[in-house]
Amino acid sequence: MVPVIQILWEDWADRSLPLPSYATAGAAGADVRANLPPGVRGEGIVLEPMERAVVPTGIRIEIPPGFEVQIRPRSGLALKHGISLPNTPGTIDSDYRGPLGVLLINYGHEPFQIGHGDRIAQMIVAPVVQARFEVAEGLSDTDRGEGGFGSTGRS
Repeated sequence: MVPVIQILWEDWADRSLPLPSYATAGAAGADVRANLPPGVRGEGIVLEPMERAVVPTGIRIEIPPGFEVQIRPRSGLALKHGISLPNTPGTIDSDYRGPLGVLLINYGHEPFQIGHGDRIAQMIVAPVVQARFEVAEGLSDTDRGEGGFGSTGRS
């Protein structure tokens, strides 16, 4: 089953910008663009080093039950400019109907300009399984046991 993500434009959004889309046939993530409100489209948004901002996309989405949308950084922005998401991946639940904003952070050393229409993140659609949680008297043994952070890496 191919999930369908319903998209609703915000009233103020620039509808000439592309909707989220896959750049290639094998792409896992659909590019998401900054869709800035009319008052800031000309100058854009500047992220200073270590500054965070929610960048609007101009859309709201409806995700089918049983799926989520993950928002992930774009590798080129991360490598070249240090632009990432502080909560990566960001999760959008299927029952959320509010505006889609992308929380970006500038880990780089220089201010970074976000322009109207810039590709700022990737959107991954993924299935969700909800578990049931139960209290147990004990847990089964494994080779790893209680080994924590780094326990399976190099010594």
